[in-house]
Amino acid sequence: MNDDDRSSEQLAAGGCAHGIDALSDYLDRDMLPADPTIDESPECQRVLRSLRRVRALATPLIEADEAAVTTLDQGWIRGIMENIEREAKAGRDIPFAMADEAATLVITEGTVRGLIRGAGDRTPGILVGRCILDGDVSVVGEPVTLHVRVSIGWGRPVTEAIAQFRDEVATGLRQHTDLVIAALDIIVDDLHFEVAETEGSREASDHE
Repeated sequence: MNDDDRSSEQLAAGGCAHGIDALSDYLDRDMLPADPTIDESPECQRVLRSLRRVRALATPLIEADEAAVTTLDQGWIRGIMENIEREAKAGRDIPFAMADEAATLVITEGTVRGLIRGAGDRTPGILVGRCILDGDVSVVGEPVTLHVRVSIGWGRPVTEAIAQFRDEVATGLRQHTDLVIAALDIIVDDLHFEVAETEGSREASDHE
């Protein structure tokens, strides 16, 4: 089996056929030349969106003053990148409840993590770190506990931000999965400084 066959197989299975380094390089090149195996893969696009958000937070701080980025900050950024890379893998299949027992429809665990990270993107001040689905997701109706670690923007009211994030997660999972969420365990394990969006960055975000 050649590399193209392996890439097609991974994409068909719902995963991203490219590692985090390859996707970072693709962003560095402004996604040129175009690579259909990335541009047409929902999983790869999800990882790219996460990479853009992390860069949007980290790059201005580094450019402003490298000395301001402490060892802890670097470790936190590295941890976020590692979580994004882990999420690029499809993980377990999560079935939908189907009226026709002969039919099977699934969503991947990696995609569910992407939904949760997307909920963080829609919540001002929230950046999702690690997310774990605890339970037998392969059985429809089996209760699942979500463990999510987040960082909150400095100065944001924690209770308000978490409440909004919790609502966003519940809405996203209700719309796109048949998961039965027994509990959503959210741990705030870091703070980050937010950088005001420029007009250009808002326009880019609106077109994604």
